[in-house]
Amino acid sequence: MVSKPFEMGVISDTHRLLRPEAMLALEGCQVIFHAGDIGSSGIISQLETIAPCHAVLGNCDDQLDFPNIIYQEINGLRILMYHGHYQIAESDYQPDIVITGHTHIPEVIKDGEILRVNPGSAGPRRFRQPVSLARLKIIERKIEVQLIDLPVL
Repeated sequence: MVSKPFEMGVISDTHRLLRPEAMLALEGCQVIFHAGDIGSSGIISQLETIAPCHAVLGNCDDQLDFPNIIYQEINGLRILMYHGHYQIAESDYQPDIVITGHTHIPEVIKDGEILRVNPGSAGPRRFRQPVSLARLKIIERKIEVQLIDLPVL
């Protein structure tokens, strides 16, 4: 019997702007991870209307009270999240998934046994980067990642 999929939302770099398109794209997630540069704790409160939300500080979050690093096990997978503006000793955590933000560049990289996910920036458009976030679907330790470009005018 195949397990029911576990859906995880990943968002970063909202910089005080939580777009309605982002909220819509995260509907149905069982948990949300925010990889920093949140801008306001109200952003996390809004995300928590969808699902429990784990958040870390970014380099622009000096007024907020969140940890710099989160290490969480979900569905048997070890998830390490930090913003990415400084290096940490990832090997100390032995993660299966590493989530970062900071660069505003969405990317998914398989790095040996580690899946690296940067959802890009879901806040104000920066430079020519897309406005985006990610959804991860986990089924029996298999992970499908979908990068979602949000429509912005």
